[in-house]
Amino acid sequence: QVQLVESGGDLVQAGGSLRLSCAASGFAFTFNAIGWYRQAPGKQRELVARIGSLGNTNYADSVKGRFTISRDDTKNTAYLQMNSLKPEDTAVYYCYTNLNNYDYWGRGTQVTVSS
Repeated sequence: QVQLVESGGDLVQAGGSLRLSCAASGFAFTFNAIGWYRQAPGKQRELVARIGSLGNTNYADSVKGRFTISRDDTKNTAYLQMNSLKPEDTAVYYCYTNLNNYDYWGRGTQVTVSS
């Protein structure tokens, strides 16, 4: 079955960096776009970054220039490199893909940025 497993979340100080990983299985990873979303307490889940099957990317305005999404199709893994972290980046980060009009989500990984 389709699985998306996030890892790499942690508690960091403002200005620090983290790299999140999303290990995928159960589908043809190479041919599918992957997204990173986040949800802070009391807020709606929002798109952070997305990478298409050809490596094309797009980012939320709030993370442009600080976050980089990438993928390694040989490892069926997507990454989110987060630099210059801010307290407002604190959230649970989720990996996402859509297959045949069905949404698949990972369980999320907690990122906490202290000021």
